[in-house]
Amino acid sequence: MQTANVNELKALLLEELEHIVNTSNNLIRKISTEHWHFRPHQNMRSLLELAEHLVSVPSSDLLILKESSEADIRKLEADIAEDPSIEKLTEWMTKGVHEVRSYMEGLTDEEFLRKSTKPFYLEHGSVQAKWLIEITTHAQHHRAQLFTYLKMQGYEISMFDLY
Repeated sequence: MQTANVNELKALLLEELEHIVNTSNNLIRKISTEHWHFRPHQNMRSLLELAEHLVSVPSSDLLILKESSEADIRKLEADIAEDPSIEKLTEWMTKGVHEVRSYMEGLTDEEFLRKSTKPFYLEHGSVQAKWLIEITTHAQHHRAQLFTYLKMQGYEISMFDLY
């Protein structure tokens, strides 16, 4: 693939990830902390747990693709849980997406398309381009969950909050 095409693909994925981060942060800013303990079912995350996980996605997935240990991921999660203020949560997510952008833009075309890294929990690895797709879809998945939780709590939100 030519350099211009690789850069265009990378830019489109990063643009989408940043959009997901921005709209996720906007949804988080709408949350009244009195609803943090809302849990749709016993076996599901609370609203606060979901928000904490969502904001961790860029940073934690980046650590995972860099082959960090499970302990490193757990430390990041604990750091995020230390201060569950809306301001701090949105800062974590924004910082994470900037870290992902910096990492991905620092890769050569060959590294982006061919360098494979393996997470601690799998026997096989994925190339960096696939990791960027994974980070983007992972964040989008949890943003959709957050949207649903907020709808269930009666927040006045619509699909326009996602675009």
